[in-house]
Amino acid sequence: MQVRQSIHSDHAKRLDTHGLRSEFLIEKIFDADTWTMTYSHIDRIVIGGVMPVSTTVALAADAGKAFGVSYFLERRELGVINIGGPGAITVDGHCYEVGNKEALYVGKGAKEVVFSSTSAAQPAKFYYNSAPAHTTYPTTLVTRDRVSPQTLGSPQTSNLRTINKYLVPDVLTTCQLTMGLTELAEGNLWNTMPCHTHDRRMEVYFYFNMDDETAVFHMMGQPQETRHLLVHNEQAVISPSWSIHTGVGTKNYTFIWGMVGENQVFDDMDHVKVSDIR
Repeated sequence: MQVRQSIHSDHAKRLDTHGLRSEFLIEKIFDADTWTMTYSHIDRIVIGGVMPVSTTVALAADAGKAFGVSYFLERRELGVINIGGPGAITVDGHCYEVGNKEALYVGKGAKEVVFSSTSAAQPAKFYYNSAPAHTTYPTTLVTRDRVSPQTLGSPQTSNLRTINKYLVPDVLTTCQLTMGLTELAEGNLWNTMPCHTHDRRMEVYFYFNMDDETAVFHMMGQPQETRHLLVHNEQAVISPSWSIHTGVGTKNYTFIWGMVGENQVFDDMDHVKVSDIR
């Protein structure tokens, strides 16, 4: 497990490219037949991926030790979105079939979580976020027909996109974790512009559906102290509350967003005018 400490905005603006990438970019999410895990001190979010190919993969029995608990989800909730082939997640003996672009919410207290793929030729790719939780809510499968979609932007501003909300109050109840998947229409490049901050929530972006020569310039930093990270396929960025949230690609792409913080109000954000960005 990697551990990323909280970074003050004054510190971040003094970092060079290597320093920014070391603190905020997660370069490898998927590795065959194992799970990856990055623990950020920013709101205690955990980010990672599970890709079962030739065998099933279980969250390690001793994973909770790093968090001072007996097992990983003793005091946590888990959100998983599958971006690969069809697969299944077994939670304490109950099996949930999770197809491409479907999600599973796992409530606090689940002890055994096992991931599997239907086909080794097209393995499932389970991307997950986990947040501290104080209450147990039911483990729930979110199929495509349960997702809450919202289309925003326009081709004129190169940000026509559909925001698919998976783990939000309109779909199901969680303690604090919210997750969704945003798809940019062909020919559109910005994931949001004008940009915004939300001082009451942090966010993690996971970018995918990109070929080898496609990249996203993920913008970060305070509105008057902007920086950027060059992000490639199946990489994630930790975005603190003080940072602007936006990015532009060399081609359209898809990304998963996960948020943890004070509330779950999707529209709770502070917009920044383009003319005010520096």
